[in-house]
Amino acid sequence: MPPTFPIPDVARTLVRALSRLFSTPGAGTARMSACVTSLAGLLLLSTGCMVGPNYKRPAAPRTPAYKEPAPEGWKEAQPNDGALKGKWWEIYNDPQLNALEEQVSISNQNVLAAEANFRAARYAVEIARAGLLPTVSIGPSVGISRSLGVSSTGQVTGGTASVYDLSGSASWTADIWGSIRRGVRAAQETAQADFALLENARLSYQSELAEDYFQLHGADGDIDLLDRTVKSYEDYLKLTQDRYKSGVASGGDVALAQTQVDTTRAQLIDLGVARTQFEHAIAILAGKPPAVVTIPAALLKTPPPPVPVGVPSALLERRPDIAAAERTAASANEQIGIAVAAYYPTLTLSASGGFEATDIAKWFSLPSRFWSLGAGLSEVVFEGGKRRAQVKMTEAQYDATVANYRQTVLTAFQQVEDNLAALRILGQETAAADLATKAAKDSLDIATYQYKAGTVNYLTVITAQATYLANEQTVVNLLARRLTASVLLIQALGGGWDSSEVPSANELRRGL
Repeated sequence: MPPTFPIPDVARTLVRALSRLFSTPGAGTARMSACVTSLAGLLLLSTGCMVGPNYKRPAAPRTPAYKEPAPEGWKEAQPNDGALKGKWWEIYNDPQLNALEEQVSISNQNVLAAEANFRAARYAVEIARAGLLPTVSIGPSVGISRSLGVSSTGQVTGGTASVYDLSGSASWTADIWGSIRRGVRAAQETAQADFALLENARLSYQSELAEDYFQLHGADGDIDLLDRTVKSYEDYLKLTQDRYKSGVASGGDVALAQTQVDTTRAQLIDLGVARTQFEHAIAILAGKPPAVVTIPAALLKTPPPPVPVGVPSALLERRPDIAAAERTAASANEQIGIAVAAYYPTLTLSASGGFEATDIAKWFSLPSRFWSLGAGLSEVVFEGGKRRAQVKMTEAQYDATVANYRQTVLTAFQQVEDNLAALRILGQETAAADLATKAAKDSLDIATYQYKAGTVNYLTVITAQATYLANEQTVVNLLARRLTASVLLIQALGGGWDSSEVPSANELRRGL
């Protein structure tokens, strides 16, 4: 059974008019013209009819406040806070990072592919819109024909003649039930979703570049630390060798000191692998071959800047992936209406006409004219439950898009909470690591003094050195992790994007 969507009175009148047209034998030209004119008027009135459900934005999970408080020293921004807009990476005040980020929108191939997908979706809207208009074709032709006949005397006669034909035809499928208009809306909403996906891709690759950039300079910090450590260990090795020559230290102490130097030097060399890989990844994200991008070494010194977090309710408007999921749900809703419209009859109006003559000079004369008008009403009466299954299928597909939309919202909340927690906890860990590093430095100084005084062996010094190095590495790595977490928080908050940037139906047509 078809769904219980009411058939408008204008559509009933349209069907009755068609029945009268087809049931009237010998209808003349004037009568047919009058009927077609009446039908055209009814069709104009019928374009307001659309079967199927109207779209309502699905309800999404909400929370009055984030579970995680903002890191100490940060304040919660208001929904309209304009501190985080557009070029969000500029809050780090790093000119080199700024220059690299600018290349993502211009040269990143994945972003360019997403931009091409959006352009294709805009043209798909125009293709769908063309279904609302008639199709007109024209076909001039020239031919030669031969005719045979029998004269009064019984002789066979015949001849050839050239035939010049100029004909044209037009047909139009009336969008009585709104399936074509829903197709246009679905194409528009798909294009809007593709625009949001483009913005999400741009944000994603910009964030990935910033993450790699801070991790690269985090590796620079490790390299600098190990380089200084190797030099310090070489000084300890020389001290031990001098003590050995004086007969104060043993050969075992010298061997331990040499091992410490060589092991640390190997760790220093190994860091070059990670650094070069980060540099290559940054080059690709900027759309450049790795051979042409060189990033000078630099040390991270500044903690992450405060990020305006905002209230949870604003997150639904700030995330491009949420906007894409919502627009996809809207497009899926239109597919339900298109499936429902298949239950109802399809009306097609057609017309053809032209000129045909054996003499091109008489081509446009009145006797050479021919024309025809027609209207067809078709309705499928049995398909074995196919249309009902199609409606149910589109309803299930719509439910899936709604679930995906809600899951995207939940994931967005999780990502914000994760990175707020990371920044808070890493800040606390940094304070503890700073104290541990200071204590480890004091312990190494004491062990060194005792070793020089001959009260402890060199193993005590090595243990203190390893502890101090481990704590220094923790401090260096924590700063890189905090900066990376701040980038991920900005990405989770949408990078200053807003759903008002999604183009409207009219804006989609501009520039095509």
